Amino acid sequence: MSEVKITAKQSLRQLPQVIKFLMGVAVVAFISLLYPNHLKFKYDFEKGQIWHYDDLEAPFDFAIQKSNAEIAAEKEELERGFPPCYELKQDISKTQKALFEREFSTQLQQVKASGDFPDVTRYPEKYLKYGHSLLGRLYQRGIVQLDQGHAEKGKDFVIQVIKGNVAERQTIENLLLMPAALELLSDSLPYSHLQEPDFLYPLLEGAIQPNVFYSDSLTSKFKADLSSGISPYRGMVRKGELIIPRNGIVTDVVYQRLLSFKEQYEEHVVEQRTNIGVFGGYLLLTLLVVGTLMVYLWRFAKDVYRVTGKLAFVLMWLVVYSYVGYIVEQTNVLSAYMIPFCIVPIVMKTFYNERLALIVHISVVLIASFITSLGYEFAFMQILAGLVVLISYVSTSDWSRFFNTMLFIFLTYGLGYLGLTLIQEGSLSGVNWSVYSWIFLNVFLTLLAYPLIPLLERLFGFISPITLQELSDMNKPLLRELAIKPPAPCSIRSRLAIFLNKPPAASARCLAGESSCIVSRYRQSTKTPLFY
Repeated sequence: MSEVKITAKQSLRQLPQVIKFLMGVAVVAFISLLYPNHLKFKYDFEKGQIWHYDDLEAPFDFAIQKSNAEIAAEKEELERGFPPCYELKQDISKTQKALFEREFSTQLQQVKASGDFPDVTRYPEKYLKYGHSLLGRLYQRGIVQLDQGHAEKGKDFVIQVIKGNVAERQTIENLLLMPAALELLSDSLPYSHLQEPDFLYPLLEGAIQPNVFYSDSLTSKFKADLSSGISPYRGMVRKGELIIPRNGIVTDVVYQRLLSFKEQYEEHVVEQRTNIGVFGGYLLLTLLVVGTLMVYLWRFAKDVYRVTGKLAFVLMWLVVYSYVGYIVEQTNVLSAYMIPFCIVPIVMKTFYNERLALIVHISVVLIASFITSLGYEFAFMQILAGLVVLISYVSTSDWSRFFNTMLFIFLTYGLGYLGLTLIQEGSLSGVNWSVYSWIFLNVFLTLLAYPLIPLLERLFGFISPITLQELSDMNKPLLRELAIKPPAPCSIRSRLAIFLNKPPAASARCLAGESSCIVSRYRQSTKTPLFY
């Protein structure tokens, strides 16, 4: 019976260790749910850098992709030389000829009654036929109404005339503008062998209208069709061909080869490998990071490791930032540069020491780097910013120092990104200045560390410098009473114990009734860290 009791007591003593182990496993499980199921390319490269790996030979044939700049240049060149589309309206010719016939009949009846234009009255079919023939020739050639943007072009300006399903390229000189069409009418009638051509002139002038118009929809459609025909590839790399030698420079040409190889490699290998292996790799790395952090807490931060609430507080940051990074990564309009990772070292430094804050911050960044697609530059900048927070005298009880730290964080991010871009691009022209707006938002969100500290203090039962400063306020009822009326030693002892919720640290001389000494020692206690 006694052996059973001993075994039960031993099990109860080991229960907290089991709970801590389960907490670590739960953190790893929650984070692992976020990892992608595709393979990660095993080479890391950037423009202008040296290839530190062994000679890279193509394990299979693959096409070289064109860069976005090349494709954009080809599209721009295509659009620059692409003639705008003008559509010939076939129905206008029929409508205007019918209008000419009606006007001709009306005018013919009038001249018959008045006796004018006897030749027209005698041979109306001849005049009507000539009018139809002239309108047909004009509309067949095309009377164009130029778009405002093409009005200043010369006679050699080429346009594409769409006649039904047929597209013909013609210069402006081969088509007729309205002034030219009217001029052709006035020049043709005197040589028409008609005795009374003046009868037709006003009728034909009213029947002549443009029948070729600019079509923005057809122009856009033809441009899109041509753009879709631009090949995204240029050249091939054959199996066994050297892509880049060891210690070679990653030039623009080599960079495009590596990008093409990376995409084709992932497609080829994904077809041959299972997602379970990829997930296992991510899971193993997460176990290493979380396990290392747990071992550090067990060896060097025992006061944190022993208390379940404090351990949960530390592990919480890994899960929170993993999910924040995942959400940002899934949203195309956001950037990982906006995530305020510096909140972690600020809060951890407030409640604990700089060493623990650094370890937790590095663990958070390492976990998040598995999720984000920014690569090593992401981890470099986040760790560097965390170091700046830890070496700066950030104080949540001093606003001026707090804002100075925010300025240092912004400068660290800004200069770090600029340096990485110069390494990759070699000039300021390649800097994506929009990233600085995300960095500014990052620093702005880091200000949330200030209201988070009192909230976390209440949730986890910590004591922060903000609370200690509030407790040292001489306007507190107890301190005001101690400053004015010296109480009895027992009263001092009991009231301080209740107010501070811990045994008093006053000296025996203070307990003898010297209230001024009690206040002095009490205020001095606010400067003593009550955290690890």
